[in-house]
Amino acid sequence: MVERGGESTVPISVLGFYAALVLWGVLIARGLSRPREWSLVAAIGLVLLLFLNVRYLIEGAPAGIAFFVSLYDVFDNMGLSMGETPAAMAACVGNACSLWGDTYTLHQSWGVAFFDRFVSAPALRTNALYIHLACNSVAFVLMHVQLLWSDRASRVISHAWLGRLTMMFLTIGTGAALYLASEHDAVREYGGIWAEWGFYSMSLCVFGAAMMGWRMARRGDWGMHRVWMIRFAGAMYGAFWLFRALLVVTGPLFREWETVSLLISIWASAPLGLLIAEGLRRRWDSRSSKASAVSLSS
Repeated sequence: MVERGGESTVPISVLGFYAALVLWGVLIARGLSRPREWSLVAAIGLVLLLFLNVRYLIEGAPAGIAFFVSLYDVFDNMGLSMGETPAAMAACVGNACSLWGDTYTLHQSWGVAFFDRFVSAPALRTNALYIHLACNSVAFVLMHVQLLWSDRASRVISHAWLGRLTMMFLTIGTGAALYLASEHDAVREYGGIWAEWGFYSMSLCVFGAAMMGWRMARRGDWGMHRVWMIRFAGAMYGAFWLFRALLVVTGPLFREWETVSLLISIWASAPLGLLIAEGLRRRWDSRSSKASAVSLSS
């Protein structure tokens, strides 16, 4: 159920999620210099991702969206004076789009629009959201099995079959995302046509990298297959995690310009994730090559 306004509220679930993110951030920082610890980093990231996505399927879209909006309320309201209403912020009916009660009654306008669009949404729109979240979550998990635990996975099913499953779920999830994006031109708070084409761009970045990896595998070029699948993983992390992280930073910075914060996340998150993954891959491969050279010379 969505916790509604009426009195000041401190949502324990939101604070707990903040704490988990801080812990995860520390482990990510350590992992930059300790690649062997990325299995733990990935596992925690998957748990947090599933916590965000599965709650939509269990509690319903409005409740899942209210939790999502609540994650940004602290940052978006920081520094606001009493009675101030920035251009990029709005209230929602009964403050139902947030778990903070009367503590925060203003929210990013895109968050209010996101909530309103699914309170009494057509079944097709709601089901498309559920399909997108469910299939992309499965693809996210399988992607990690392929990259980090492929040796273990091969005892049960071949790497190739896991790859086919990943592509199947990714294709269905991306198709649902494209359908949802096709409606965004009519949502002013998202950025209209810019949001629609931004989500198309994001889908192309993610799905395109995965398709290039699949193509390299079909050609038997396993070196480039690995390169493209790491890029795909980066694009997936960008589309999910960097998208959300950027909103924390840009939301308060662009409170006077509606849609700017969301559009930055839409257009920049997946390409930025891909570039970061490529940088990390080159760094790790360079270290591996140096280690091999030292081993051969000793």
